[in-house]
Amino acid sequence: MPSEPRHAPFRMPERILAELAAGGGSAEAVAFLERAERARRLLLLRTLLDRLDALSTPLSSAAEAWGVLKEAAAAAPGPVDRLLLAPATGGWIAHLLRRLHGTASGPPLWAEAGHLCALAVAASLRAGTRADLRVPLTDGTLPLPGLGLARLAAAKQGLTVGRARTGEGELLLSGPGRAGVPVAATVRPATRPLSAPSAETPAWLPLRTLTHRTPDGPVGIPLEDLDPYRDLDDPLPPARLDLDEARTWQRLFEEAAALLAVPGGDGPGRFDVREIRAVVPWGRTTTLPPAPPTVSVSASSGDSFGAMVIARPSCGTALAETLVHEFQHSKLAALLHLFPLLDDDRRERYYAPWRPDPRHLTGLLHGAYAFTGVAGFWRDRLAAARDARAADLAGYHFALRRLQSRLVVRTLLVESRLTAQGRVLVTGLARTLDGWLREPVPSAALGRARTAAALHRTEWRLRNVVPARAAGPAELRFRRDRTSWPDVRTHAFATRPAVPRTADEHLAAGDAEAALARYAGVLADAPAEPHALAGWIVARTILEPGRAARRTLARPEELL
Repeated sequence: MPSEPRHAPFRMPERILAELAAGGGSAEAVAFLERAERARRLLLLRTLLDRLDALSTPLSSAAEAWGVLKEAAAAAPGPVDRLLLAPATGGWIAHLLRRLHGTASGPPLWAEAGHLCALAVAASLRAGTRADLRVPLTDGTLPLPGLGLARLAAAKQGLTVGRARTGEGELLLSGPGRAGVPVAATVRPATRPLSAPSAETPAWLPLRTLTHRTPDGPVGIPLEDLDPYRDLDDPLPPARLDLDEARTWQRLFEEAAALLAVPGGDGPGRFDVREIRAVVPWGRTTTLPPAPPTVSVSASSGDSFGAMVIARPSCGTALAETLVHEFQHSKLAALLHLFPLLDDDRRERYYAPWRPDPRHLTGLLHGAYAFTGVAGFWRDRLAAARDARAADLAGYHFALRRLQSRLVVRTLLVESRLTAQGRVLVTGLARTLDGWLREPVPSAALGRARTAAALHRTEWRLRNVVPARAAGPAELRFRRDRTSWPDVRTHAFATRPAVPRTADEHLAAGDAEAALARYAGVLADAPAEPHALAGWIVARTILEPGRAARRTLARPEELL
């Protein structure tokens, strides 16, 4: 972690841009992006330090904390570098810069700025150096990034000032107690793989790691439930997973890693899970109630390269798909930090097949890049399928995501003003997807995928677009009363119902006539109900594939 700037020009080789433009990326390409993120992170940190010099604080100053970090980096450059490049550190830097610019809120500014002291303490512990810093405590706890959470028993509640002294990897933490008498605890922090016996004590919660076994030995990936800056924006309190829930994460992660260990290349949908920098559980801390089979929420941030916030599913395949999806976002965010890819006025007016609302061009680009990776993931599942049922499921998801991604790539090529690098990227995605569109998929799966894609677009227009019979596609006007709506069909159409009952199930089973009749029954009572109307339009188009039906499918809102 040298504090001096590097003066060598930072240029991306054309072959690496070509790899990333195809939707994939070798280990060399990912390492290049991470080096670029390192340079950006240090520039942002330098900017932050310049702003913190004048901040009034009861804690040790930013200059003192930085001095501790530099001393630790001299003794153990690798571990300290990884600490400063950890996703949560990036989240803290970005959040604090927003606070300094007045675009974010949180606890007292001195306390958030004091997270630099916690980073310095963690660096000192990693390096085995000595330090003595005044640090912020919340209810007697001190988060140590990359290590865990130190806790003082009987500490004064709320935000207080404590003292952290380190030496030879040991921490002595002290602070005010509830009875007005100081309290203290001594801990020797270390992370713990989930396979190891628990090391939790009243004074110490270790950061757990998901273990991935490789030919080079086990690799630990943080299962981050403690760091206050693990989320995408505002700081969060710790949300410790119970042991059974954490072990379930380990089991699913092992299943996901095994699925992603596909030999023979590094194209879209393939990456080494060792490139993940943190998995952040979202929304649940126990195994009850049972998790759904699919991932209900996932997200990532350009400020936190390699981290992903995920609501745990009950299925390793769903987790693997989401890891691919979110890592694609991380790669594209790193590219956007290097150079602009398109000129975006940020107006939300374009159709995205995976969203309920209109999106801007940058959102379209992120979606196309992420779902090209998802399509590649399912392409590999189709190639590895051992029976007709597995081939049908994988074929559906592959066919659906390649079709949707290609539609969005076409929008980007037609509607956006791409930079030179942006054109390389988008045309690279187009070449990948065009090649995939020629690959065979089980016919039943292909039919359901096409139907599901048409249903989503039709319902999207019914719910979002104002009827304007004389308007062209570029003149869309959007409803002021539009609201979010659930996309229940994408996953519902993934398998063919054995005994169809509802209109959607009949359509998924290939019986458009039965589906049409049932949709008509719903519309008799609610003529403008968007879900049923979308189904009726698509079913009618399947039964009567003429010009009039296609015209209605293109602009279904004209029926309203």
